[in-house]
Amino acid sequence: MWISKTIALGLFLATTPLASCNAAANATTKPLFPAILIFGDSTVDTGNNNYPLKTIFRATHFPYGIDLPNKTANGRFSNGKLVSDILATKFNIKPFVPPFLQPNLSDQDIVTGVCFASAGAGYDDRTSLSTQAIPVLQQPRMFKSYIARLKRVVGDKKAMEIINNALVVVSAGTNDFILNYYDIPLRRLEYPHISDYQDFVIQRFERFVRKLYRLGCRKIVIGSLPPIGCLPIQMTAKFRNIFRFCLDQENKESVLYNQKLQKLLPKIEASLTGSKIFYADIYDPMLEMTQNPSQYGFKETKRGCCGTGFLEASFMCNAFSPTCQNRSEFVFFDSIHPSEATYNYIGNGLEPQIRQWIKA
Repeated sequence: MWISKTIALGLFLATTPLASCNAAANATTKPLFPAILIFGDSTVDTGNNNYPLKTIFRATHFPYGIDLPNKTANGRFSNGKLVSDILATKFNIKPFVPPFLQPNLSDQDIVTGVCFASAGAGYDDRTSLSTQAIPVLQQPRMFKSYIARLKRVVGDKKAMEIINNALVVVSAGTNDFILNYYDIPLRRLEYPHISDYQDFVIQRFERFVRKLYRLGCRKIVIGSLPPIGCLPIQMTAKFRNIFRFCLDQENKESVLYNQKLQKLLPKIEASLTGSKIFYADIYDPMLEMTQNPSQYGFKETKRGCCGTGFLEASFMCNAFSPTCQNRSEFVFFDSIHPSEATYNYIGNGLEPQIRQWIKA
């Protein structure tokens, strides 16, 4: 009897560390969110623009995707992963988030989440007139179709449980200011003061968030504007900027918009029972990378990796454009969009913040 107890105790002691290790492994590999749902523009579009026929902004050609595992351009406006893919990986949801318009989506793709973003989109519907993108406020139409399919796959109750607990990522606004105010100043006639146009865009944004809430979204991450004046294309647009300095005025206006957005989010959250809304600061890390590039391993901040890096983006960044070999040393891949290295730094910064936020 004593021997059997000794053996049993020995087996218990031998297996307990293994069980503890397994429990720890499960804790680290278990997804923090059941799914990820993405809305916005080209900073998070994983390929929806591959499918609308009229859109002019596509990333289905080389050198886009050059650093993806299969080195194939699949609609992401960068050399590799976008920040949404990086967050999905870090939270153990999946390594890549597929676009909703992809025709061969599996049931598993649907259950763990998809992307509804469209390159060239903005909160202002007029932004999409020139780009033929899917406006941000129309992206919930796709989301409704997604919900219907999700319900067919897992049932009504489980579907709403997934949506209620999904990580919802929204990244948009930059196109509104570049395409409607700075470079193509159509909205200036209606809003002579940029502060008034900012208020209009933020009103549109609030309408959008409330739409998402009505459809079941509760955990929502909102990306700020980047330092727009540091985008290579904006430096180029400013004539006589031969030294390619960041445009201080556009950066100041980005800060003002972000301050308004940050002030509004707690009010929206308080008015939507059960919601949690997180302000994701993109501006400060992007500015830090452009001002102190060597600390992050970057050498080039004033132009993109593709072509001259001054103007090339979308169809202008193509197989005939000379592409830099040291892509990880460039903050930008083309004249508008960050490189995968930049997205990695942003994702690394956001991950612990989102983990802390979701626990609070």
